Amino acid sequence: MPIQDNKLIIAGQEFSSRLIIGTGKYKDYAENAAALEASGADMVTVAVRRVNISNPNEPMLVDFIDPKKTVYLPNTAGCFTGEDAVRTLRLAREAGGWDLVKLEVLSDPKHLYPEMEQTLRAAKMLIKDGFKVMVYCSDDPVFAKKLEDLGCVAIMPLGAPIGSGLGIQNPVNIRLIVEQTSVPVIVDAGVGTASDAVVAMELGCDGVLMNTAIAGAKNPVLMAEAMKHAVISGRQSYLAGRMPRKRYADPSSPLAGLI
Repeated sequence: MPIQDNKLIIAGQEFSSRLIIGTGKYKDYAENAAALEASGADMVTVAVRRVNISNPNEPMLVDFIDPKKTVYLPNTAGCFTGEDAVRTLRLAREAGGWDLVKLEVLSDPKHLYPEMEQTLRAAKMLIKDGFKVMVYCSDDPVFAKKLEDLGCVAIMPLGAPIGSGLGIQNPVNIRLIVEQTSVPVIVDAGVGTASDAVVAMELGCDGVLMNTAIAGAKNPVLMAEAMKHAVISGRQSYLAGRMPRKRYADPSSPLAGLI
């Protein structure tokens, strides 16, 4: 009998897919749109400082991915201070009316780990300003709890450094964050291939966000489809509940009563 799964709901909005994809590093917007269709995702992240959403003299993302059909999630990629992040998202709201946003404030350009003190400051300012903040953060349960207590609508711990494709490096912390958090937990950064997405979902995460894993693949559209199935199968595996691990073999057929 199929297990009834709850829908992913973020800030009161229901999503049919638990996969979120990005809009960077593709060869062009047409490839990005094809990958989106193959992925089944209904939300895309948009780096406000890097993606053209307002200059009609150059190719525009909105001409390929309709913001009326796909939820745009403006993010603060490339911001290294809380003030820059807040300013960027205020500009995004003025440009497109978006109030559901992704906050990320980075530290050292070499590893791009989140600068958590700046992230907390920026989250506080944005929430006070009426934004619904989905927040990229370290895989630290203590900081994750502080961000939830501030009022962030989704907690987004990294699986590994941005763009590294190393997969989930600290499953223990991700699981702890999932167990303590009442808003959606979405692994953000570090996924490299479909099996990484499965691991994230089997840990109980509500979703996975990725960009380079799809855009950087040899065949981005095929990889997008693979990620769609990975997220679904990982979620189903989590809901089904895996068999217990055992120290020794346990035969599939009973040994008693053999002829």
